[in-house]
Amino acid sequence: MGEPGFWDNQEKAQKVINQLKPLNGLLKPFQELAAAVADIGALAELCAEDASLEPELDREIAKTSAKLDAFELKAMLSGPADASNAFLRIQAGAGGTDACDWSQMLLRMYMRWAEKHGFSIEMVDELKNEEAGIQSAQIRIVGDYAYGYLQGESGVHRLVRMSPFGKGDTRQTSFAAVDVTPELDDSIEIEVRECDLRRDTFRSGGPGGQHQNKTESGVRFTHLPTGVAAESRSERSQVKNSANAMALLKAKLYKIEEQKRMAAVEKTYDSKGEVAWGNQIRNYVLQPYTMAKDVRLDVETPQVMAVLDGDIDRFLEAYLRQKTEKLHRKNGSS
Repeated sequence: MGEPGFWDNQEKAQKVINQLKPLNGLLKPFQELAAAVADIGALAELCAEDASLEPELDREIAKTSAKLDAFELKAMLSGPADASNAFLRIQAGAGGTDACDWSQMLLRMYMRWAEKHGFSIEMVDELKNEEAGIQSAQIRIVGDYAYGYLQGESGVHRLVRMSPFGKGDTRQTSFAAVDVTPELDDSIEIEVRECDLRRDTFRSGGPGGQHQNKTESGVRFTHLPTGVAAESRSERSQVKNSANAMALLKAKLYKIEEQKRMAAVEKTYDSKGEVAWGNQIRNYVLQPYTMAKDVRLDVETPQVMAVLDGDIDRFLEAYLRQKTEKLHRKNGSS
């Protein structure tokens, strides 16, 4: 940034600044930890001469230990796209209206989590269900390490409760699929050949203005070799929807490559000998007892209502620690 001519290209300069922000997010707390450890060392020497200072030493150790845990978690976010914004998509599965209502509950859970962490949220796409809830929705979560924190949420989420849409005397099981992809910038190159693409346009359904309903502003790209598809209907302009859909497609293709890498690790170290990507990852039970349990991590809590209100950090952190441990074991055996 100190080089002559740095600001001559505003777009390039902004990209460098964006790269600097997450780096400072690691360097600043590291420097603060180093200073805190030095202070603790000096205080420990004083305690050797004056025992009355021991309570203060204990407080400083506890405070620094908490900061170290937070720094250790952020240091786990070392993937090429971990510092990126995130696209989070929810799709209702088996369960009819209950599943659509469950999808709406999940959407609220992630939006509440994002708000609590100071991230901003943009609705990219939403398809409402006629009776209640949503058939599908996609949001963009903007903030440092949004993708890194949420990457482990992809998979099937299962809800067990007394259905508010039935007679109320039987338990209903509903499913919804969550998919999280990073918003990629130019620092991560994903090559998509034009001959491998099929481009479709369609009219945007549901509420959204007469223009959206009367013109084919929605755009869907399908990557023929993999069958991966991405679409956008939120913009009135077909050009903007086309750009959004292409960005989403590249993000999905990037994630596939990351999953292949992690699948090799899972296959080596998972005692079941199978890859868990795309399978059920978490159960939320409201009746006859309350429990939220991640079946991959063996992490659970009876405070399921707090979880549905956005308190999901325990699951996010456990996933990152498990992933980091497996990668370390893989690298150690290489």
